[in-house]
Formats: sequence, structure tokens, C-alpha cells
Amino acid sequence: MISELEKVRKPEAEIFLRALRNLGVTPNESVFIGDHPDTDVMGAKRIGMKSIWKRDLGWQEPENSDGIIDDLGELPMIIQRLS
Repeated sequence: MISELEKVRKPEAEIFLRALRNLGVTPNESVFIGDHPDTDVMGAKRIGMKSIWKRDLGWQEPENSDGIIDDLGELPMIIQRLS
């Protein structure tokens, strides 16, 4: 989803909900990976998704992420742990 095309932006719940509807899944069946602690991690968590923070030195580590990665190659291990 592209926020500009959808006319709704993260962390608004609607952008996450639209993506989930398009994929045919529910929040509890989904994991969101993002680099912004508030718009990505907390935006997804507010609607019931699991969220993984892709570490970005420009931001302080979020307190409530379900996982933290430095590299996308770490995703399979984190997702398996969440299952």
C-alpha cells in the first residue's frame, strides 16, 4: 500500500486494516516490520498485529515491539519464535 494513493497514513489504523483486507488476513495472523517506532511498530500493535522493529540508529528503541532485528535475514528466526 502506498499512503499517498490510499490518502491515509501510518499510524492511522485504516492503512493497516486496508492492507490486511487486501491480503485476506486478520491482525492476529500478521506481522508488521518497520523502522519507525511510533508509526510502524506502535501503529501495527494498536490494531492487534505483531510488530518487529528494524533497528534504525536515528530512533530510540521501542518498548513494546515483539522483536528487534538489524538485518532482514533475521526475520525467519523471529517469526518462528512468535508463532
